[in-house]
Amino acid sequence: MKKTVTWNVEGAASMPDIDGDALASWLGQVAALHGRELGPLNYIFCDDPRIIEVNRQFLGHDYFTDIITFDYSSPRRVSGDMYISLDTVASNAEVVGSTYEDELHRVIVHGLLHLCGINDKGPGEREIMERAENEALALLNA
Repeated sequence: MKKTVTWNVEGAASMPDIDGDALASWLGQVAALHGRELGPLNYIFCDDPRIIEVNRQFLGHDYFTDIITFDYSSPRRVSGDMYISLDTVASNAEVVGSTYEDELHRVIVHGLLHLCGINDKGPGEREIMERAENEALALLNA
């Protein structure tokens, strides 16, 4: 059976110390809470130079970000590629006063929540996303 969630590295980043199987199980639980099932999810950990390259090439944006999500989902099955800049995750953790591990988990689930149809750019959407992230993190930490 093919793994549903894969964890990869690009650029000069090193694989973070994660329990991929436990996180995959958690992501399946989060997807189920949103009425979805997991299809192939590919998390690609990278550094800031790689994330800005992806941002410029595919989105035409010239700035750093913590995650870029490419959505290949069907109506009930979430699927996608998610690039996560570990450099930006680390700097964001410092800014918000969080641990690196907690911020990494937040960004990992943030990508999945986008695939579930939750946005964060329009009026009131950021609050909805934050609430969904917090609910998912509570499930992970239960």
